[in-house]
Amino acid sequence: MDAVLALALKDLRLLLRDRVGFFFTFFFPILYASFFGMIFSGQAGQRSAIRIHVVDHDATPESRRFVERLAAGDRLECAMVENEAAANDAVRRGRVAACLVLPRGFGARYAHPFARGLPEIELRIDPSRAAESGMLQGLLAGALFGSVQDLMTDPNALGAMVDQSLAELDQAGSQVDPLISGALRAFLPALRAFVERMPRGAGGGLAGAMEPKITITPIERQRFGPRNAYEISFPQGIVWGMLGCAAGFGIALVQERTRGTLMRLRISPVSPYQILAGKALACFLTTVLVAGLLLGFGYVVFGVRPGSWPLLSVAVLCAAVAFVGIMQLLSVLGRTEQAAGGIGWAILTVMAMLGGGMVPLFFMPTWMQQIGSISPVKWVVYALEGAIWRGFSPAEMLLPCGVLVAIGVVTFAIGVRAFSWSDAR
Repeated sequence: MDAVLALALKDLRLLLRDRVGFFFTFFFPILYASFFGMIFSGQAGQRSAIRIHVVDHDATPESRRFVERLAAGDRLECAMVENEAAANDAVRRGRVAACLVLPRGFGARYAHPFARGLPEIELRIDPSRAAESGMLQGLLAGALFGSVQDLMTDPNALGAMVDQSLAELDQAGSQVDPLISGALRAFLPALRAFVERMPRGAGGGLAGAMEPKITITPIERQRFGPRNAYEISFPQGIVWGMLGCAAGFGIALVQERTRGTLMRLRISPVSPYQILAGKALACFLTTVLVAGLLLGFGYVVFGVRPGSWPLLSVAVLCAAVAFVGIMQLLSVLGRTEQAAGGIGWAILTVMAMLGGGMVPLFFMPTWMQQIGSISPVKWVVYALEGAIWRGFSPAEMLLPCGVLVAIGVVTFAIGVRAFSWSDAR
């Protein structure tokens, strides 16, 4: 063990003497995280459409037409959801702005607003989002009045509605209050005659007298989410620091093999596996140190406040294990420094592109997030975000951390087995 520690300290001293390598290992990730944090903070809140979930208990052509009318503009992004509890949970977690519930019987009222009144709907929204609530109520009222507007501007549609309503009154018979029945029998034919004779587009006044019935139900949001843009960019900065460590130590191992350093170490009373273990320990310690430096800088300067320090520590350690294995694997991909550096950085760059190292995971399309699961970078970002702002429980952290440890063990074993000592003899 003393030999392994001595070899690790040797590599750390060499890193400290390399000013360029030291800068790109420790300070470049800070610049990256800070720069993209400023970009993301400038873009925060610029989503043009309000995202809502719609639960349609009525499931009629009229209810679908209402949702289509609601989503026709560029103000709302409506997603149909069957599970009402899941829709409520999406509001609670801040994934959507609101949940709109259309009750049974909605379509009948929407199609016959004069005979049955405007339909009732329920809007479930976080009470702290007053601006979105007001805008949504206005958009909903406009969509509800759309059916009235259609009737007032289409004599044929109004005529069909009047005929159906009068037929329903005849079927109901004595079940309807005589005063109401008499008023409707006088009003509906008069309304049809009025619309047939009026100029097109002149019938909006009658709709204005009807008040939409929108019930607002508050859903308190659970505050899982980044408090600022730097909580998004700093996990990416940590990833780039770890990528730099893996590439740097992997190329250094190739250097020592091609320049004869490993041959001299083999002559000393240390085993080949102690040499590789020393390199792995140095890479592990540097990776953890880089992550700690970035997290400390983000905490002090940009207000990055992890939800759980213990879980964040576990995430960093598991990510370091993964990148130690990746480092060992990179060291066997090229026989020269140039080949190892080129191949290594090409692979690491693709990992970063697919795994959210360049663009945050939740900005990526769903299909790309699924493809990104093959990249270790995704699991590093996912684990770090889980401990910083996603509010993961220990059970939820098991998957990303388990994947990272598995990647580290498998890639390190492959790298050790494939490592060639021939150039060192």
